[in-house]
Amino acid sequence: MEANHVLDCKGLQCPVPLIQAKRAVERLSVNEILELHTSDPGSLQDIPMWARANGHTIVKQQTDGSTYRFWIKKGRRED
Repeated sequence: MEANHVLDCKGLQCPVPLIQAKRAVERLSVNEILELHTSDPGSLQDIPMWARANGHTIVKQQTDGSTYRFWIKKGRRED
């Protein structure tokens, strides 16, 4: 899946990956995709919950060892 922007937040702990993802999504246009890489296990709950609450969609989620990858499609709702 091709992303419009890739954000590497590996090594950062909650809430930093979420804050960085929010800022990155704000810079995208509707329907563009952010690929987010984290190593914080809390992201498995935090990122999908934040995305749903703000009108975005997790179009793909993948775990590679200790790296969690999310593809977040920006929705129409404002953050």
